[in-house]
Amino acid sequence: MMPRETVLSGAAPNCPECHRHLDFQVCQSAAGYYIGTWCSTCGPCSRETDYYPTREAADKAHKSGQWLDNARQ
Repeated sequence: MMPRETVLSGAAPNCPECHRHLDFQVCQSAAGYYIGTWCSTCGPCSRETDYYPTREAADKAHKSGQWLDNARQ
């Protein structure tokens, strides 16, 4: 990960296109589930974590805050 590539490493917590504030959420791509930011107008903005094998695993990490410890390492 490059500096300022993710919100946790210094990127703005806003959509780079429409500047809407974004919250962390469970997102899905062809590679799997991850925690990141997603703009309802513009699409994916950041991927803060590695991929989780299931939505349930990603939801559990998101709700518990466990992903924050892993993402900051």
